[in-house]
Amino acid sequence: MNFSVLISVYDKENPEHLKVALESVWNDQTLRPSEIVLIKDGILTPELDEVIEQFGSLAPLKICKLDQNVGLGRALEVGLNICSNELVARMDSDDISCSERFEKQIGLMTEHPELDILGANIAEFHVQSDAACSHRRLPTQFAEIKKFAKRRNPLNHMTVLFKRSAVIAAGNYQPFFGYEDYYLWIRMLQNGSVIRNIPEDLVLARVGNNMFARRHGIRFFRQELKLQKELLQMNFLNRWEYVINIILRAYPRLFPVWGLKLVYKFLHK
Repeated sequence: MNFSVLISVYDKENPEHLKVALESVWNDQTLRPSEIVLIKDGILTPELDEVIEQFGSLAPLKICKLDQNVGLGRALEVGLNICSNELVARMDSDDISCSERFEKQIGLMTEHPELDILGANIAEFHVQSDAACSHRRLPTQFAEIKKFAKRRNPLNHMTVLFKRSAVIAAGNYQPFFGYEDYYLWIRMLQNGSVIRNIPEDLVLARVGNNMFARRHGIRFFRQELKLQKELLQMNFLNRWEYVINIILRAYPRLFPVWGLKLVYKFLHK
């Protein structure tokens, strides 16, 4: 079955990490995509361009160049619009897809045509991909996922395979700093989409110490408030759920980074 892989890259990415990520979705897969759609979100470094050029000579790479950096939400919106296939897999530019990822996901989507999105668990690592420091395991069945989504993101974005038509019907990706994917999943749930997760680590996700700093502070908390208000207005949350979510999210966003690391480590054992 034909499917696309959608990746966005911008100038702050590590060229070696991008090289490994691209190889993992093509060289190492037991089932290869029919195209890899790569969005250059603004002007890239010469090193990144070199990696992309070399990879393009080996794989069916479709490149879209944006004149300036527009952010992940807008870049993925553009990318999805130019994907040729109904099934689209997302991939981050610094992670590693396990060799059987696409074979397992495409197989399950074929067996269950009612599914609109299929995610999986991730194993997180710092330097060595075979030395996981934590895991992010999520509910697998639709009822559990919908309940979980009221409190936290129900999908690991870099693992998802979805139907392009279902994403576009829900309004496609939209700009929402830090929550582009979560906001999309909620809109899809509200639109009747069916979601499931495979209870396996199908992506190795690269994490670093700056991950906590990026999701910390008053700016990110304001985005959190904005998202929760949006979910309330969409009637995905009731008033009580909205208040509880705000209280629970104030701690990790405003507490010192060292405290955030401890909480994250506890939740992702």
